[in-house]
Amino acid sequence: MAHARRREALRAQLHSHDLDALLVTDLLNVRYLTGFTGSNAALLVDAGDEEHTVFCTDGRYDAQSRRQVPDLRRVIERAADLRLAKEATERGADRLGFESHVVTVDSHAALVEVTGADRLRRAPRLVEQLRSVKDAAEVTALRAACAAADAALEGLLASGGLRPGRTERQVARDLEDRMVQAGAAGPSFETIVATGPNSAVPHHRPTDAELQRGDLVKMDFGALVEGYHSDMTRTVVLGAPAAWQRELYDLVLAAQAAGRDALHPGADVREVDAAARGVIDGAGRGEEFLHGLGHGVGLQIHEAPALSPRGVGRLQAGMAVTVEPGVYLADRGGVRIEDTLVVFDGEPELLTLTTKDLVAV
Repeated sequence: MAHARRREALRAQLHSHDLDALLVTDLLNVRYLTGFTGSNAALLVDAGDEEHTVFCTDGRYDAQSRRQVPDLRRVIERAADLRLAKEATERGADRLGFESHVVTVDSHAALVEVTGADRLRRAPRLVEQLRSVKDAAEVTALRAACAAADAALEGLLASGGLRPGRTERQVARDLEDRMVQAGAAGPSFETIVATGPNSAVPHHRPTDAELQRGDLVKMDFGALVEGYHSDMTRTVVLGAPAAWQRELYDLVLAAQAAGRDALHPGADVREVDAAARGVIDGAGRGEEFLHGLGHGVGLQIHEAPALSPRGVGRLQAGMAVTVEPGVYLADRGGVRIEDTLVVFDGEPELLTLTTKDLVAV
């Protein structure tokens, strides 16, 4: 039922863009609209009704698509996009939208051969606009993904997995294994573990660098559950924190709280970024906050909206976003604190529940 409701919402967009149909070829968008998880498929969404909406995949996925897409007419053919474009043309669709943000030049040329150039209409990111606002089923999956990440970090800390002598790679692998044990299909992206001076690199990739007493250790990781991603960053210190480490941590924590407090329906995404960034600017550390405040999260780890000085748009109830300010002192260390939240009327729902108090291991 959720997939049918999403397709109905897309039809309203097709009418507003004066399209007879939309050829959906991005696989994540196909999944969002149908539930299909294979590696080759296309979907023709008719602006009129479900009767003329058609799903196409190849023979490898015949049985799978029967299970996952039982509510649509199915066609089995390898060149799924061309097959559905031909059907739309034969049906008389004069304004056929296509996902121009993902269709290659060569694929577009092939579509033109089937439909003629006059029929095709660029229709970028129509489905992504719908995906930016999560429905109840999506929020449930996001909660489960965040819970798996929370459980993994809790287990890591309880087992003494953060200790001098372990390498960044060992800790990253440990976290990923624990997320799977907690019910995840796998990590939602390559886990970041950065110790000591490496923690000052926002997207450091784990190495054989060993954790040492006195280090800040930054961990940015997430779990994948039912196709949905979680995203969380926590920074801890090995041993008693030095004064500069506590000062840096408290600054980022205050900025993170300001960013979370700014999340509400109707808020301009640039103003949300500014709420957190202003705290760091006020402490004279603005040049050491090197990225946007956050991003949408769902079927992709990074999706709309972007909470940044260059972001566009306003928050809506149901959007799932991260809030992740960071301050990075080159050659010394850095702190980032990140949560995943869902915007609702009133308070946003916090999905990543691990403490944000400074943990000294």
